[in-house]
Amino acid sequence: MRFNGSEHYVATRDLTLAVNAAITLQRPLLIKGEPGTGKTKLAEEVAAALGLPLFQWHIKSTTKAQQGLYEYDAVSRLRDSQLGDAKVADIGNYIVKGVLWEAFACETPSVVLIDEIDKADIEFPNDLLRELDRMEFYVYETRQLVKARHRPILIITSNSEKDLPEAFLRRCFFHYIKFPDHETMRQIVDVHFPDLKKTLLAEALDVFFDVRDVPGLKKRPSTSELLDWLKLLLAEDIPPEALRSKDRKISLPPLHGALLKNEQDVHLFERLAYKPAQSR
Repeated sequence: MRFNGSEHYVATRDLTLAVNAAITLQRPLLIKGEPGTGKTKLAEEVAAALGLPLFQWHIKSTTKAQQGLYEYDAVSRLRDSQLGDAKVADIGNYIVKGVLWEAFACETPSVVLIDEIDKADIEFPNDLLRELDRMEFYVYETRQLVKARHRPILIITSNSEKDLPEAFLRRCFFHYIKFPDHETMRQIVDVHFPDLKKTLLAEALDVFFDVRDVPGLKKRPSTSELLDWLKLLLAEDIPPEALRSKDRKISLPPLHGALLKNEQDVHLFERLAYKPAQSR
């Protein structure tokens, strides 16, 4: 199995090499990068391109590693026993399979996404080391050993909110998705807006990258925010010449709420726009 990108996802050569290296080594692929650079989307496109089922596990701050394997619903069993339900005799009726169990039981190879692993507790990655190494785990309630029929392609994303344990990192193949350059971003936009006029695209990209380059910006706009902005520009029929001030000085672009997501950054642009006028 080899991933070569897809018509819906622009993957750089470095990224496709990383995906295929992880497949060859049979190791989890740990993906980092700025929010909005397509980390989650990568797993979806790898699964689609290779024709494999996709199992997604989106991590929250309260997520425990055990939930990816299975959970024992003791509360439901207690309630059913009080009601005299006959199914309480089989504890297996109260075992809820997790994402990893579903992937391990899959009759074909699959892709597993563990999304934003850094949101969980610091011990979360270490709690999965044995299961991800051996591709098996034990269900104590039913005395059952669950083994993976096929080793899944495991893609793990992180936004670097916290450092991951070294023991976990040692078992992964790592790749950092660099923010797209001007040409790569044009290719990404072409996938989503194939009929966008070149003049509007050129001007919009210039403005977008100028916004990202402004010193002191608290949150730089991402790829997904650029796509939202372009969608609005098209919906409102904004012409290319309206995207910049006449003297091409830094100013708030139209519909800037799609690009700037906090008042500090909006005020920063307002100050930058006011300074030249003040000096004239």
